[in-house]
Amino acid sequence: MAVKIQVVFYSMHGHLYRMAEAVAEGARRVEGADVALFQVPELVPEEALEESGAKAARAAFAHVPVMEPGRLAEADAILFGTPTRFGNMCAQMRNFLDRTTRLWLSGALVGKVGSVFASTASQHGGQETTITSFHTTLLHHGMIIVGVPYSEQRLVQMDEIGGGTPYGATTLAGADGSRQPSAIELEIARFQGRHVAEITRRLVSGG
Repeated sequence: MAVKIQVVFYSMHGHLYRMAEAVAEGARRVEGADVALFQVPELVPEEALEESGAKAARAAFAHVPVMEPGRLAEADAILFGTPTRFGNMCAQMRNFLDRTTRLWLSGALVGKVGSVFASTASQHGGQETTITSFHTTLLHHGMIIVGVPYSEQRLVQMDEIGGGTPYGATTLAGADGSRQPSAIELEIARFQGRHVAEITRRLVSGG
């Protein structure tokens, strides 16, 4: 049975785009998973993006279609990716979610699977609070939240500093954005995508 999986992210410098690709790759490993990648609209003025260097970085994923809130209802599961802004989701993602009122009023997302992955500048930059506070919105929509269980053994590896939480995959970008997602972080993201797709398939099939 086919299940529709959406990966919806915001990325300024490309870190969340790479994580989103890994999440999508993991979901595609599940038979019957129809996976689509989307980004949410940008709110930062063009000149500010250029000044920060983000404009050039965003060109790498300019081909990814921009999501419209109403299309979330088409999915069986949605994995959201957001960078952290002071321990919370970024403004672009918050604005996108604030436009889902019609879906909330109609109960269009009730019973769908929801999952979150994130990035922070530092190891203690709020990756867990970003994800768990994001869950509040998903619960208001009646979604079924799925994280990353400790059967993913990379969550407990201690050989190197890195992201990864039971709430969702994460990556550490560095204060200047120069650090890219590590191999372990990307594998946790793939695990999350596959895990969400597997659970969604069971829910959809009733098995």
